[in-house]
Amino acid sequence: MQSSTELKKILDRIDHRGYPAYKDTKGQYQFPGYVLSIDHVQGDPFAAPSRLSVYVKGVKAAFPEALYRKKCQRIALQDELTRQFASQARRFAFKAKGSGHSGLISVSSCGQEVLERSACCLDPKTGDIIMRFEAGFPANGRTINAGELEKMLFDFLPKCVKGALFYANLDGKRLTAIADLAEDQRYIRDMLPKLGLCAFVADGSILPRESGISSRPMKDGVKFESPKELAVTLELPHAGRMTGMGIRKGITLIVGGGYHGKSTLLKALEMGVYDHIAGDGREYVITDDTAVKIRAEDGRSIQKTDISMFINDLPNGKDTIRFTTEDASGSTSQAANVVESMEAGTSLFLIDEDTSATNFMIRDELMQRVIHRDMEPITPFIDRIRELYTRFGISTVIVAGSSGAYFHIADSIIQMDRYIPKDITSYAKEEAKNYPAMGGLDQPARQPAFDRCPRPSQAFNGRERIKMKTLGKEGVVFNKETIDLRYVEQIADSEQITALGYCVKYAQQHIMDGKKNLKQVADELEQAMEKGSLTALGDSKAGTSGLARPRRQEIFACFNRYRSLKL
Repeated sequence: MQSSTELKKILDRIDHRGYPAYKDTKGQYQFPGYVLSIDHVQGDPFAAPSRLSVYVKGVKAAFPEALYRKKCQRIALQDELTRQFASQARRFAFKAKGSGHSGLISVSSCGQEVLERSACCLDPKTGDIIMRFEAGFPANGRTINAGELEKMLFDFLPKCVKGALFYANLDGKRLTAIADLAEDQRYIRDMLPKLGLCAFVADGSILPRESGISSRPMKDGVKFESPKELAVTLELPHAGRMTGMGIRKGITLIVGGGYHGKSTLLKALEMGVYDHIAGDGREYVITDDTAVKIRAEDGRSIQKTDISMFINDLPNGKDTIRFTTEDASGSTSQAANVVESMEAGTSLFLIDEDTSATNFMIRDELMQRVIHRDMEPITPFIDRIRELYTRFGISTVIVAGSSGAYFHIADSIIQMDRYIPKDITSYAKEEAKNYPAMGGLDQPARQPAFDRCPRPSQAFNGRERIKMKTLGKEGVVFNKETIDLRYVEQIADSEQITALGYCVKYAQQHIMDGKKNLKQVADELEQAMEKGSLTALGDSKAGTSGLARPRRQEIFACFNRYRSLKL
């Protein structure tokens, strides 16, 4: 390790030289109170920015252990420190001038969800902190402007570090409140199964969002108020007594007129698999963290998935036990999404009628009379939904606006009326007696086969360079192939997409052998992330920045949409 004085000497030596000479700065340098690592230097001012990191020893950062003793608190603190560093960095971004990305200082941009990220890592044993970020090394054209970089590293950066990574310079009460919120959220999540619930929505929550492109809460949004029949009261470790709506395990139907908040409630439940920051309005909307949003996904690829519990005896004789297609229909894609989510270990399905294949969800009485069951290869979801709960332990929450067929089998029926929920179970059940119920099935579903064992591709054997590119929240590209993740709706951040790309690479290079099934592959990926943090997935010894941890369910979703995966 060199001193910061040595870094100044290097900058003086390479000033006004060609841009590649910036690579001489790569290394570690001791600054007052922290170590600066220049981990990767961009080759051109117009290329992707350089990657840097700052290391602060725990004794100097001096964050109280009570703020990160539990894992949920540590992740929340890391999230807050990343936000604080980002706030500081915005003050100085592009104040150093030059061409291309010159002067950029940037760190991961955090949204409403609290995610584990590679940007900030706090060692739970020592309190040591690593903050990873990007910087655009200044140049005039393609000539080094070392004076501007010196301003960035010796003037701007120390202020960012001082203002974000030392406890003495932060609001201690705010940090305590963040740690307490994280612990309360964890408490609710742990209490769900003990209370026979799959979700909880606190009274006073603000579920509507600011707009279709903003996940911030709607100003003056209607506050959530639980119907007394579904009210549950919890005694939280820090927030104390809290009442809200408990969604019980089993089958729950959400109904109501258009624009009354059905899909808004479902969306809050979808994202309730993550913790949220204070002020989001959904910080006490807590959902079973294995929950999966199920929808139709026309055109997706399916590889050797057992969809026989829903689809059998296709006219073309195609195998549905190891069903394979490059261009799935609405019904086959939704059937595959259900079974693949079962394989991923979900305990809760979240379904919106608007994004489902109608012939997969239901066949009404008249259609059954005209087209006999023997002539229909699809067993609709309504005929399997009870069995999914009683036999497989998977609950379902369905939003329905046009069909009342699910009234007969629902355990709870919630009507959304101007964003306020009402329990109408008794009334709806009484009305349903006037209409015939759908005919049930005599035969139970075949146990799906979860025995798909992926083999590594030669493309990942290290002999060829794999180019990976993230397409926002829409997918990840390997060379010329795109893994389309647009309809995996519970992905909260593009950095999760990047992490999924690294999951594919890491699994191909270190885990897949044609003998381990997808469950075992996912197990080993999660173990790698737990043991070595997210940076263990990267291909850089210095650690990869710009990653946010995906759930196990999204890891499965990514593999299942990778057309080149060898099964």
